[in-house]
Amino acid sequence: MQSTTVKDNATDIPILDLNGVSVFRSGKMILKEINLRVSKGEFVGIVGPNGSGKSTLLLSILGLLKIQNGSIRMFGHPPLSKQLFGKIGWVSQAAANLPRDVKITVRELVQLGTVNARNMLKMFGNNNREQVNKSIQMVGLEDVQHIDIGRLSGGQRQRAVIARALASNSEFIILDEPLVGIDRDARNSLLKLLDNLCHEEGKTILMVSHDLTAMRQTAHRMIFIEETIRFDGDAKNFPDLSRLADLRGISHVHENMPSHTHAHTHTHSKEEE
Repeated sequence: MQSTTVKDNATDIPILDLNGVSVFRSGKMILKEINLRVSKGEFVGIVGPNGSGKSTLLLSILGLLKIQNGSIRMFGHPPLSKQLFGKIGWVSQAAANLPRDVKITVRELVQLGTVNARNMLKMFGNNNREQVNKSIQMVGLEDVQHIDIGRLSGGQRQRAVIARALASNSEFIILDEPLVGIDRDARNSLLKLLDNLCHEEGKTILMVSHDLTAMRQTAHRMIFIEETIRFDGDAKNFPDLSRLADLRGISHVHENMPSHTHAHTHTHSKEEE
């Protein structure tokens, strides 16, 4: 089903507003009639199988892919508008995969988040220094801020690239698979950080992940996408695997076993990896 988010105040401009968005790549429809609205302070998890259009959706929102139909607005402006400068923090899948031999400290990496065309000559000023300090503190990397990023664990690198996004004072943080390649403890710590950013710092988060369980436990709202939006609602109401199969149009291969037989049994699946 499509998004039916209701704003408390009709005059509020949503952080993200997609209306009837369709995207074709290489002649194939990847996204069809996507309607999605995200309000300030939401933590929205986007899930779906490989090739379902999740990354295409993020790239379209960022203006890196052209849409064929519909409209996209962030803070009331189309992607790549100069009015969005500094409002959007983008953490790609590759952001934390810096080569081990790169000689850049955590603090230097975070400092790059404060750089723009207007302040390039003042990037080490007091205001930037305070913002860098705050961003490093928010992600809990004070003890390793002067260590080269290549020497950190996967979870610490993810925190560092999130701190870089925070250093730009981004209000809307978009993450593509930030949980890949990090261990359980680091994953839980990172998810807690993201939740705190929403509740304590007023950030809005849109995050793509294959980890259904993690998203159920953390996101305020979940969206299941496979070409179009199949589910959009409160994370606690996310369908179990049997109902998810129904939403995807997947029939049970055993004719004598109804699809609802295991409706309340949660098992590990490929989509949760």
